[in-house]
Amino acid sequence: MTEDGRRRELPHIDAPLFVVGLVLVTAVVVALDVITGTAVRLFPLLIFLPAIVSGLGTVRQTAVASVWVFVVVIVTTAYLGGRTSDLLLAGGFTAMFGVLSVFGCRYRVRREEEVHRLRSAAAALQRQIVRPLPLRTPNLAVDGLYQPVEEDTMVGGDMYEVSVSPNGTRVLIADVQGKGIPAIGTALAVLGAFREAAYREETLLGVVNALENAVVRQNTFATRNGEPERLVTALVLDIRQELMVEAVDCGHIAPYVIHDGEVVQVNLGEPGVPLGVASLSVSPRRRERFVFPAGAKMLLCTDGVTEARDPDGDFYPLEDRLRTWARVPPARLAKALCADLRAFTRTAPRDDIAVLTLRRTEQGPGLTIEEAVEGGSGERLGDPAAATP
Repeated sequence: MTEDGRRRELPHIDAPLFVVGLVLVTAVVVALDVITGTAVRLFPLLIFLPAIVSGLGTVRQTAVASVWVFVVVIVTTAYLGGRTSDLLLAGGFTAMFGVLSVFGCRYRVRREEEVHRLRSAAAALQRQIVRPLPLRTPNLAVDGLYQPVEEDTMVGGDMYEVSVSPNGTRVLIADVQGKGIPAIGTALAVLGAFREAAYREETLLGVVNALENAVVRQNTFATRNGEPERLVTALVLDIRQELMVEAVDCGHIAPYVIHDGEVVQVNLGEPGVPLGVASLSVSPRRRERFVFPAGAKMLLCTDGVTEARDPDGDFYPLEDRLRTWARVPPARLAKALCADLRAFTRTAPRDDIAVLTLRRTEQGPGLTIEEAVEGGSGERLGDPAAATP
């Protein structure tokens, strides 16, 4: 079953292609035998046709191909003057290969269904580690969309969280390196650390240091169990009633501010290193400040959006698309983006997608988008290398 309750469509060959291919291949092979009249007959090779269908189509299609080939082989053998023993031998081998092909297809389909159930279970677990959207805090409304990929070999580790603290609303969006259950384990460690630190720590840098420590501890545990260490890109925001927003960028995608029909990606300066490797960096993390105007929208996303490509290899033009949807309400923006992303790539998503849209719930003095972007200033608040496992 899919997420919306519909039964998942099994891999199959399109009916018109299946019928045309079956008839065309049969006609070509039989015609060569009848026209050339050579001693070497080609039509017995048709017994392999159901085996080909079994690797691509459904059990029913394989059964249809098996019956079709059986009939063609018997009729062709009789037409070419085959003896009764030839008919029995050709029919027996054709029927045997047909039955084996049907059982082989049935086994393949069951394995694919089992793999899909495992992927769906992992994706369901991934959805449970984050809270459902929309969310609302005393000064912030958060909408968006969270879509773990289920078509790849393993799910990934995208995550987000919104936490209310005595110091304001704190927002996290992050992406764990790698895929699979171990990546989800790292995501759980980061989310647990954020939920605790966002309420406890007075400064945003204190929150980020807590996340750093959590990833370092998780990596230490992973190496002891023979698993690879994982990095985590993250963007952490502190949004209060004041228009200035604090941000610490740990190698993540900078936010987009949408206001009065204009779209600008906030300049957060040189991105910091991802969580988990701060001790290797010679530069301390930077806290950046920028203005989030009243009436504006802010969009946060993971690289499942920005690194998506079309069939020609071109990246998804996120900023251009956001300009088109600058007037779209926040509740609809993420859905419009994800629908357009699927149309752009012309395929199912190959990576997790997390999109958050933020807007203030209280009214305050308005600023232009230029003032919002140019009003930011960077400030060094400490050395993240102090994080310890």
